[in-house]
Amino acid sequence: MTQENDEQGPHRAYPEHPLVGVGAVVIKDGKFLLIKRAFEPSLGKWSVPGGLVEVGESLAEACIRETEEETGLKVEILELINVFDMIDRDDSGKVRYHYVLIDFLAKPVGGKERLSPESTDMRWVSREDMRQLDMAKTARRAIEELFGGPGR
Repeated sequence: MTQENDEQGPHRAYPEHPLVGVGAVVIKDGKFLLIKRAFEPSLGKWSVPGGLVEVGESLAEACIRETEEETGLKVEILELINVFDMIDRDDSGKVRYHYVLIDFLAKPVGGKERLSPESTDMRWVSREDMRQLDMAKTARRAIEELFGGPGR
């Protein structure tokens, strides 16, 4: 496995086609659940729980599974927030990562919080606290979309 094909498996870096990912903006008591990513892309940045959709899995099923795998929490999907591209190019202009991301609003309905090997930290943060964190652009965008744009 090369360094570009991170610990999560081959073909994420320099993929042959876009990969479909889901993310959960989980809200409880007015705070968002964020995890600190242990792998690229977004290594060391705060993000919403999520990951790749598996073959035969619906988007909602993938979001529920990924959230539980990464946080220990069972969630209920409430609504679709947005669908967008995340395309990251290297210095030569070649596409290093390409994801089609689907983010959902969710609420916790069970489980017990725990860190997974895919994250180095996890916390509930207010929207104000979130502004001070080094967040993945995609996670910040999902939360801003939920509120209709930056700073609203």
